[in-house]
Amino acid sequence: MKKELIFLGPPACGKGTQTGRLAEYFGFPHIDTGSLLRAEIAKETEEGKIAKFHIDQGHLVPLDLVATIIGKRLAEQDCNNGYVLDGYPRSMEQALKLDEINDKIDKDIEASLIAVYFDIDTEILAERIIHRQSCPKCGEIYNKKFKPSKIENICDKCNVELKTRTDDTEEIAKERFNTYFEQTAPLIEFYKNKGVLRKINANGTIEEVWNRLLKVIND
Repeated sequence: MKKELIFLGPPACGKGTQTGRLAEYFGFPHIDTGSLLRAEIAKETEEGKIAKFHIDQGHLVPLDLVATIIGKRLAEQDCNNGYVLDGYPRSMEQALKLDEINDKIDKDIEASLIAVYFDIDTEILAERIIHRQSCPKCGEIYNKKFKPSKIENICDKCNVELKTRTDDTEEIAKERFNTYFEQTAPLIEFYKNKGVLRKINANGTIEEVWNRLLKVIND
């Protein structure tokens, strides 16, 4: 049976770390919507050109355009057995669009959608954001407190200097949490009512969360 895996949870809850690992574990493509948009723009596809126009104007990429780009990606052959979708959906409108996409792609096959909710204390989230660093070359995420690099401020993989986002402050973090809970939290109830929601405790080490994630997906 095809596994379609999506993830819910506030910023810095650990989704990115776990979803990348999960994709490798299952041999599924890890589809990060931000990277997908950037790739379309870099390839100068028709959708990429339109997306770039909106981004350059300081506007959000239109809902239908994002859905079209994601739909094209999910229809590719490497998604036949399943996929790990990271960063989408983030609103009820996007969730309904994803249902439409999956219904169209899966009309002749048996598929199972699982929505995993990363439940975590917001105080821990604030600390994760404040101490977060990333590699500008490979995108690897570090945390000065919870997951430091072997050499301070240097990426373990690329040996380049790590960067800290200017918006990774406590004040902005709290604002992002409020936005998340207003816009995305209703999806928890939506997927719960569909009978596909799996909740895990995202407090703990990477390995602890990983083991909880595997358990809810494989049960």
